Amino acid sequence: MQPKPTALKILDVVSIIVLAISTYLALFYAPTELVMGQVQRVFYFHIGTAWVGLLGFILAAVSGIIYLVTKDMKWDRFEVALVEVSAMFFFLTIVLGSIWARPAWNTWWTWDPRLTTAAVTELIYIAYFMLRQGIEDPEKRARFGAVYTLLGGISAPITFMVIRLFRSIHPVVVGAANASQEKLSMTPDMKVAFFFALFAFTILFVDFVWHRIRLGALEEKVEQLKLKVSL
Repeated sequence: MQPKPTALKILDVVSIIVLAISTYLALFYAPTELVMGQVQRVFYFHIGTAWVGLLGFILAAVSGIIYLVTKDMKWDRFEVALVEVSAMFFFLTIVLGSIWARPAWNTWWTWDPRLTTAAVTELIYIAYFMLRQGIEDPEKRARFGAVYTLLGGISAPITFMVIRLFRSIHPVVVGAANASQEKLSMTPDMKVAFFFALFAFTILFVDFVWHRIRLGALEEKVEQLKLKVSL
């Protein structure tokens, strides 16, 4: 593997710093929510991980389109990195949501429209890696993966919009809620912690994806060497 670029080294340090600041803002700076209490502090990381997870799934679909047009394998590496990192963050979203739901709804899980679509989205992308593992030819694997991310990418905006379209107990954070839903209100201090968490997890997301792309390039070289040896 080539030496780590200086920009990536700087990004590693910045990621640690902004994550530490975000943790401080969530745990100490933001006021305690009057109804839910301390557990509401999970909200800042819950939303941060959800944001980058859904964003990454959409970007993966875009990368899939570019690969199908150009046939350039670098876009396949980019797509894989995006899906892998996004699936990790989205799994954290579901776990953090369950931690928040237990005292708020008196249950770890309920088949609410938002929770159901989130679980389906996560399973779709777990299946993406199972699909890729079952195909040995690199170009065929990249082609099938690109098409799959196009179909899977549809689930991301559905997961975001579902609580605005259907009756749901999940609170709406951004955008208008219908009459049957709770609109989550935030104080100015809460908004600072909220928006900084979005920023921090975006930086962390970019850092992880960059590292995964570098690992993907190394995996590709190893696979090419294996193919040469087997010939």
